[in-house]
Amino acid sequence: MSHEALAGEIAGCRLCAAHLPHGVRPVASFSPTARLLIIGQAPGSIVHQTGIPWDDKSGDRLREWTGLSKEQMYDPTRVALVPMGFCYPGKASGGDKPPRPECAPQWHRRVLDVLPEDRLTLLVGTYAQSYYLPDARKLSMTERVRRFREFLPRFLPLPHPAWRSAIWMKQNPWFEAEVLPVLRQAVAGRV
Repeated sequence: MSHEALAGEIAGCRLCAAHLPHGVRPVASFSPTARLLIIGQAPGSIVHQTGIPWDDKSGDRLREWTGLSKEQMYDPTRVALVPMGFCYPGKASGGDKPPRPECAPQWHRRVLDVLPEDRLTLLVGTYAQSYYLPDARKLSMTERVRRFREFLPRFLPLPHPAWRSAIWMKQNPWFEAEVLPVLRQAVAGRV
């Protein structure tokens, strides 16, 4: 199956429509040449409206961390943007609801099969890290990020770049000093 046909299937997915209070709008972007894969949580309300992955302040912060320009990040021939849940799950107390659990088992393997083997996968946030680093589930998100070198060259775990990450970064200055230079170098080598 071509990546275009797969993207069409994803766009037409209604698997968890009954659980999405704001409706279905799957958001993902990928191609067979994308050597950088960014797996986040799920679209937020702004991304649900625009249909553009990471089209919010979290995306701005993620681009700052990675050194990617908007043009690079939104070029599917370079960067695949595939969340754990493809649709906006709605609000919960303290933020958005977790990504719907149906998406990753239904779609991720098929998307990964389209991507190059020598890709780098950024695991942004706890949901992506728990799914793709099952042996590290017992570690806190902070510990997974602190031990990022153990997961390279295949994976690089990152905190979610929501507004709370500014507080987290002040509490963990090693992230900016140790992780971001390696992240930027690894990303530059893939795009």
